Amino acid sequence: MKRGRGAHTHNSLSGFRAPQTEPVVPYGLLKSARKSGQLNLSSRGLTEVPQSVYRLNVDPPEEAKDNVLFGASDTWWEQTELTKLLLSSNQLSELSEDLQLLPALTTLDLHDNKLQSLPRAVGALQELRQLRLSHNALQSVPEQLFSLASLVSLSLQNNVLEALPAALGQLQSLTELDVSRNRLQELPSSLGDLKHLQKLNVEQNQLRSLPDGLGLLSGLRLLEASDNQLCSLPPTMAQLSSLQQLFLRKNQLRLLPALPGVSLKELYLSDNHLSELSPELMSSLSLLSVLELRGNKIRVLPEQGLPHTLTRLDLSNNDISVLPPSLGLLPGLSVLLLEGNPLRGIRRDMLTKGTMELLKYLRGRIQEEPAEATAPPGGLTLPSHNTVNIHNITTLKLLDYSNKQAEAVPDELFQAAASHAISSVNFSKNQLSSIPSRLLELAPSLCDVNLGFNKLMSCGPELCALIKLQHLDLRNNLLCDLPAELRSLSSLRSITLSFNRFRRVPEVLYELHSLETLLLGNNQVSSVEPALLQRLPVLSTLDLANNDLLQVPPELGLCSSLRCLTLEGNPFRTPRAAILAKGTESVLEYLRDRIPPS
Repeated sequence: MKRGRGAHTHNSLSGFRAPQTEPVVPYGLLKSARKSGQLNLSSRGLTEVPQSVYRLNVDPPEEAKDNVLFGASDTWWEQTELTKLLLSSNQLSELSEDLQLLPALTTLDLHDNKLQSLPRAVGALQELRQLRLSHNALQSVPEQLFSLASLVSLSLQNNVLEALPAALGQLQSLTELDVSRNRLQELPSSLGDLKHLQKLNVEQNQLRSLPDGLGLLSGLRLLEASDNQLCSLPPTMAQLSSLQQLFLRKNQLRLLPALPGVSLKELYLSDNHLSELSPELMSSLSLLSVLELRGNKIRVLPEQGLPHTLTRLDLSNNDISVLPPSLGLLPGLSVLLLEGNPLRGIRRDMLTKGTMELLKYLRGRIQEEPAEATAPPGGLTLPSHNTVNIHNITTLKLLDYSNKQAEAVPDELFQAAASHAISSVNFSKNQLSSIPSRLLELAPSLCDVNLGFNKLMSCGPELCALIKLQHLDLRNNLLCDLPAELRSLSSLRSITLSFNRFRRVPEVLYELHSLETLLLGNNQVSSVEPALLQRLPVLSTLDLANNDLLQVPPELGLCSSLRCLTLEGNPFRTPRAAILAKGTESVLEYLRDRIPPS
C-alpha cells in the first residue's frame, strides 16, 4: 500500500529512499545460500540481522509459489542447511534469539561489530566449530556458549571482558583461544581442562599471574602473554612438553622458573626486569633457536650454558659491559644484537662489522683450544664445494651462504632447503647486486634475513613479499632509498641500514608500526622529522651516529618510546658531547626542555 504524501514531510530526502522495515539482503544471495550453505554479509552496513537470514531454512522461498512441479529445474525444497554465516564489519549491536533457527552452523563470524552481549540461543549451535567475536564491545559472554562441545576456535580479542567463567573448561574440543586485548585480571584455573588447546593468546590484558593449571596443557604449542603485569610464572610451566613459542614481552618478570627444555624453540622476554640469566636454565633449553632479551637489566652473561642451538640472540638495551669469549663458540649464531649496552674492551667499529666478525673476534680471545673443537658432530656438509650445510638447514632452520664473495647464491642451496621451513637466511659478505629471487620460496616461514656487506643498490619485490619478516640486515650496501612496497612487511621489528648512502630516513619506514630498532648510522642523513618518528609507537632503538645532521630538533625529545638514541659523530653543535655522554634519558630531557612554548 502506498504511503500518503504527507507521511515524510519532515524529511526532504524521503522521495529518494525506499521505505523498509528491516535491512534488505539481495534475494540472489539468499537463493545462492540455500544451495551452497554459505552466506557472506560482511561489510554491508547492517544494524541488525534480517529475519530472512534467521529463517533461511525455515520459511519456503518466494519461488515456492510458482515452482511446485517436480520437473522444475530449481526445486526449492532441495536446499542445504546454512553452515557458514559471515557478518563481520557491520554495525550490529545485538543478535536475536532466533539465532537458534540456524542449528547447522559450523562457522559464525561476527568480528568488527558493536555487540555488547550475545543471546542465550548461541548454545543451540551445537555444530559450531569456529566463532569469531573479536573487535566488539562484549563485557561478558553467556554461560550457554560454553556448552558448544564441537567448538575448535574461539576469538574474543579486542573486547572489554573483565573475567572469564570457570565454565571455560567445558570447551573440550578447543584448539585455539584468543582473548587478547581485553581487561582480564586473572584466568580461571579450569583453563587447564582444555586438553586439546594448541594456541593461547592472552596478550594485552591486566594479568598479574598465570594459573598453575596451565601446566596441564600438554598439547600447547604457542603461548602469547606479552604486555601484561606478570611478576612471576607458575613452576608448572616446565610441564608444557609441546610448547615451542613463548612470548612474554613487556611484563614485570625478575626471575624465570624452569621452562620446557624438550620443546621450546623461541623465547621472547624483551622489556622485563630480568637482571641475570641462570646458566642451569639456559643449558636446559636444548632446542632454543631464538632468545630475545632486549630492554632488561642484565649485567652479566654466563660463561657457559647458552644453548648451542641459538641462531638469534637479542641483548639490546641492557647493562652488559663485558662479553664472554665463549659467546663466539655458538656454532649456529647468525644474529647477535648488542646496541644500547655499555660495552667495554670492544671497539665500536667492531660492533658495526656484523655478527660473524664479532664472533670471530671473541673466538680469537680464547687461548685454551681452537674454536673448531666445539663444532657439533652433526655439522656435515655435502661434497659440492661445501656449499650446503645439512645440519644448519634441518636442525637450526638456517640457510647460510655467507662470506663467499659470490655474485649469486647457488640453486642447490634453495633445493636443499625446499621442505624445511627455513626461518633465517644469511647471505652476508658476498658480491650480490640484487636480491636472490628464490628467497620467495622461503616466504611462508622466513623471519630473519641478513644481506649485509654486499653490493645491493635497491630492494627488489622479492624482499617486499617476505610478509613474515621480523628482522632485516642490509648494512654495508649501496642503498639510497627503500621502495614503498616495503610497507607490506607489517611484522618487521628491526632493520639495519648502517653504512649505506641514505640522505634521509626512508619514508616507508614510518608505516612500519611494529618497528622497534632502526639503525641508520654511517650514512648521509641530514635531517630527522620527530613528528613522523612518533608514528612508530614501539621504536626503542634509533642509531643516527656519523651522519650529516646539522641540528637536532627539540621535538625529538617527545619520542617517549626511545630507550637508546645514538647521535655521536654528527656536525651539530647542540646537544654538546657532554650531554650525549650522559645517555639517552638525559638527551631526551635536554631536548624537551628546549621545545618552544605553544
